[in-house]
Amino acid sequence: MSVRFMIVAAAAALGAAMMVAGVSQAAQAPALDYEFFKTKVQPIFLKERPGHAPCAMCHTGANMFLRLEELAPGQTMWNDEQSRKQFESISKLVTPANRAQSRLLIHPLAPEAGGDLFHSGGRQFATKDDPDYKILMQWVGVQ
Repeated sequence: MSVRFMIVAAAAALGAAMMVAGVSQAAQAPALDYEFFKTKVQPIFLKERPGHAPCAMCHTGANMFLRLEELAPGQTMWNDEQSRKQFESISKLVTPANRAQSRLLIHPLAPEAGGDLFHSGGRQFATKDDPDYKILMQWVGVQ
């Protein structure tokens, strides 16, 4: 057997092992709950916090990681079609392999509490003890 063949075979075996590990890891991670997102998480994006604008003010229609759908005049909550779009989009901000470090959790959190150094909208959450932050952690699967 040639050395080249052995290297190719080893690389293929390693790739297959990594795929199985990735599938196994993904299978272990619980799926994100759409109804919980719709009823508990989405209202957080519309909530005005002292000293801060609601997330929706800056993240609606913007080309950012967190992109929220525009509410029609008089509309106080997103309809099901909008909610499903947001669920799909925002789910991508959850890192299955390390949910506690998901962008959805880290970006709006104060640096002193483990968040990103910069968030142009200010720190929506000063600590991980904020009740709304706990809802985000629950949805992401971090307890």
